[in-house]
Amino acid sequence: MMDGPLFDRRMLEALVCPRTGARLNYDAEAQELVSKPAQLAYPIRNGIPVMLVDEARKLA
Repeated sequence: MMDGPLFDRRMLEALVCPRTGARLNYDAEAQELVSKPAQLAYPIRNGIPVMLVDEARKLA
């Protein structure tokens, strides 16, 4: 079971990758928003996406 509020998927319509402007994919299991073009995953903390490149995880 997850702690904290869940991410509201409707936010995906308004959010884009700050590095590329690309659409994001929601990874519910990892609680991340993934930008495939930028190869970055932005964390979601307490239901709030952290859209900072410095906070993003680099994808393999």
